[in-house]
Amino acid sequence: MLLVQQIDLYYGAIQVLRDISFEVRAGEIVSLIGANGAGKSSILGAVSGINPIAAGDILFEGASIKKTPPFRLVGMGLALVPEGRRVFARMSVLENLEMGAFTRKDRNQLASDLDLVFAHFPRLMERRKQLAGTLSGGEQQMLAMGRAMMSRPKLLMMDEPSMGLSPLLVQEIFDIIRAINKEGTTILLVEQNAQMALSLARRAYVLETGRIIKSGPGQALLEDEDVQKAYLGG
Repeated sequence: MLLVQQIDLYYGAIQVLRDISFEVRAGEIVSLIGANGAGKSSILGAVSGINPIAAGDILFEGASIKKTPPFRLVGMGLALVPEGRRVFARMSVLENLEMGAFTRKDRNQLASDLDLVFAHFPRLMERRKQLAGTLSGGEQQMLAMGRAMMSRPKLLMMDEPSMGLSPLLVQEIFDIIRAINKEGTTILLVEQNAQMALSLARRAYVLETGRIIKSGPGQALLEDEDVQKAYLGG
């Protein structure tokens, strides 16, 4: 579904990604793990069209998207749940969810998709008239995920969904990610909680200073001695 081929990315004169290549197959959960500043979020920015790449190519369902603007990517089936949630604070929960479907033309399907989001996130149903800025951090994370789901993505990218959440809420968010995947949505996950990310992933890639240094099945990387020492407290 997604093929990233030898991409380089710069912020000004500083190179933040070097020769990055990886793939995400339909139906998978693929995780990118690494320390702060390793380049994980920069990869999602490149794939979603926010950060223009300097070299290489990005293919989505076989077609190059490296010069496609972000709003067109959403219409093609790529959605990003950004780091820090970035909900529309002065809009209601329901209005935020409706904004997720902004590019869709099948307006008659929105009600059933809203029902699906509310089935995953009952708290959003309870708070649908509440301003998004007044929600707790966990509820805002749920809203950001629900908003992305409303675009009916084929590939859902998530940037640090567990950041700032209690352990109980982290478990709940990851259970929902697993459920969304089982319903047929492919997921590319950037996550600093390496234990959770690798437990969830079919395959994973380990980043260090803008390069991929290891890759393999999630379970194999969980048992990898180097990964355990660096990211799992082993």
